[in-house]
Amino acid sequence: MADPIVTVLSPPGERRGPEALEFPGCHPVRISREEMDTIDEVHDGEVRFEYWDGDTEIAMICDPPVSYYHELPASRLARLADRIAAARGAPIEAVGHTDLVVRNARGERQRIVQADQILFLLPAQAIPAGNAIEVGTDALPEVVLEVDNTTDVRRGKLRLYESWGFPEVWVEVPEQPAPSRPAALRPGLTIHLREGGRFRSAAVSRAFPGWTAAEIHRALNEPVLSEATAVVLKRVGTTLGAAAGTGPDDDPFLRRERRESHAAGWTGGHAAGHAAGHAEALRASVLRVLQARGITISPAVTERLAAPEGVSERLIDAAVACHNEEDFLRRLSASRTG
Repeated sequence: MADPIVTVLSPPGERRGPEALEFPGCHPVRISREEMDTIDEVHDGEVRFEYWDGDTEIAMICDPPVSYYHELPASRLARLADRIAAARGAPIEAVGHTDLVVRNARGERQRIVQADQILFLLPAQAIPAGNAIEVGTDALPEVVLEVDNTTDVRRGKLRLYESWGFPEVWVEVPEQPAPSRPAALRPGLTIHLREGGRFRSAAVSRAFPGWTAAEIHRALNEPVLSEATAVVLKRVGTTLGAAAGTGPDDDPFLRRERRESHAAGWTGGHAAGHAAGHAEALRASVLRVLQARGITISPAVTERLAAPEGVSERLIDAAVACHNEEDFLRRLSASRTG
């Protein structure tokens, strides 16, 4: 069966010739302006839609509804961003599917888009005070993630992001497909960077320098963080930190971890060093006793003294009581088996 396609006439300034916005994989649901004003309170913030248009009062809802297949990459991106932020030494805020709002001349909400994940790399400076991101008023996020599993954002939402001035949008098609995914959608991640007012595809992120589309896609699809991805996250975080003059010691959690590791290493090293020094002093004392008593110190004796398991206080007893070298070695053997 062909993918359901919903067409909405694009508002002025958001059209390309006669072409209108399309939302494959969605079905229209009428939500009046009055209902939209209270929808979060009535439904506890659980209503998800791709796009709402104030002129038609139509919302585009994913068909089938949002599922595990769709939500997983967005939640993983938030965790990956936390790892990068720790290496950078400064927070990165993931704000999920917060509303992106465009208002009309009367100040009313005219168009609303919900992304799958939104990242602010400088949250202290950029996160809005309200419960939505106001396009044209608030600072725009550095990265927006869209997950295409049953949808195709290129024919609708991506054009809106472009016309509204968003700097970087990632479109992820997961390795694990939803049962109703169209065959035309191939797994992979595409980075769209805005240049000269238009998006172009890029192999490397601008917001996260050096993080490639292939590396991001792999990280978003790993059930368990791999060593290779961990190395990449550290590299990206270090690059961001170098530009800002921050590092792991500026992250409270990592700073504490590093201090505890350093303290544990110092304590263990000090104890080991103390034990080694005591053993060395004991060997030297034994040699002085043997020399003073005129007992031959052959390679066999020095080799036995060098063995870690041969170092104990009984060495002194054997050195004082022995009659000759052979007796000394015999007494050592007897003390080890006794």
